[in-house]
Amino acid sequence: MDWSEDDVELVPLSWLKAHEAVKPRNQRKLLDMTRRWGGYTKPLIVDSNTGAILDGHHRHAIAMDLGLIRVPVLCVDYLGDDSISVDVWPACGRESLTKEDVISMSLSDDVFPPKTSRHTMADDTPPIFIPLEVLLEPLKHGPDAS
Repeated sequence: MDWSEDDVELVPLSWLKAHEAVKPRNQRKLLDMTRRWGGYTKPLIVDSNTGAILDGHHRHAIAMDLGLIRVPVLCVDYLGDDSISVDVWPACGRESLTKEDVISMSLSDDVFPPKTSRHTMADDTPPIFIPLEVLLEPLKHGPDAS
């Protein structure tokens, strides 16, 4: 799939579900950079059916730190898209991981340790710039909602 900026959606932060913890040092660094940039430059990748985060746990964590209402994402059919695969990072403590394991963990009250799942996707995400002010705006309801 060739993604473009038009494929990026702004979704409620509350819909997203993490399956993996973040590294606090990386979170602090990304928070500082995001504040300096004044916005998001890369969307999260999430399962369109469950809101499970596949890529972007640190971006999700800083959205919570910043009190954002919505975040930019690319939605994919995780279980149905064979071009997306999951494996484990070396030395993560697990032999293997399935897509179903990722979804189950995201729907639970627990998370895997940082750098457990390693997703491979066919294409890179498009470059974006979504200002923080836009992500702090209340979600609109009705026919002209974004």
